[in-house]
Amino acid sequence: MSVTGTPAVVSVSISSSLNSFRALKRYARGLTLAELKCKLELVVGSPASCMDLELYTPDDKFVMKLDSDEALLGSYPIDDGCRIHVIDRSGTQLGEYEDVSRVEKFEIPDSKYEQRTDSARSFLKRNKLGQYNEEETVRKEAEQKQKLAEEKALAEAIPVGSRCEVQVAGQPNKRGTVMYVGLTEFKPGYWIGIKYDEPLGKHDGSVGGKRYFECQPKYGALVKPQQVTVGDFPEEDYGLDDEM
Repeated sequence: MSVTGTPAVVSVSISSSLNSFRALKRYARGLTLAELKCKLELVVGSPASCMDLELYTPDDKFVMKLDSDEALLGSYPIDDGCRIHVIDRSGTQLGEYEDVSRVEKFEIPDSKYEQRTDSARSFLKRNKLGQYNEEETVRKEAEQKQKLAEEKALAEAIPVGSRCEVQVAGQPNKRGTVMYVGLTEFKPGYWIGIKYDEPLGKHDGSVGGKRYFECQPKYGALVKPQQVTVGDFPEEDYGLDDEM
């Protein structure tokens, strides 16, 4: 706190003609504008010699230009919450410093990266982790094959055209007719296409532009074989058409 009772430090937001973001900063009121511009270089990326500064109120109303490099920041009517807007005169375009695609990146040929002993790949290989753990990879592949074989056996026991009941965790049981049995393009494994008796589904038998069966919109669903029970399940009246 200064002797006059005015805080020695002021909290302001910084905006710029170069960037779309704002930064919250605290600066000493005893800084000259020349010193402030040097600090702002690290915030907005504009050279101090190419900056014009404008002061705005907390509700974004223009107050005045900060145009005297020798003047102290505290000599202007600046308070907490005000905004200092930096106008760049270097010719740099808006967003130029935010476009990371223009940043030159370090690249190394895969053959040379393979030879390095301090790389993440080398670490994984030494410790037999991830894809470099052959035993774990073989075990996972075997599990996936076993799961697929079990799903196939379950799916083959569900004939197309059968009446069924679908049990999905967290949802009420739904009845319908089996319309499709087989593999899909949207996810691996075997799936069962169901045409529900009522509009309790998600689609019309088409997923991701691929049609697996025909039905009315919102009557179709694709579920896992484990969720389907085939049997004598007559249509139920869900009361969806009752008048209120």
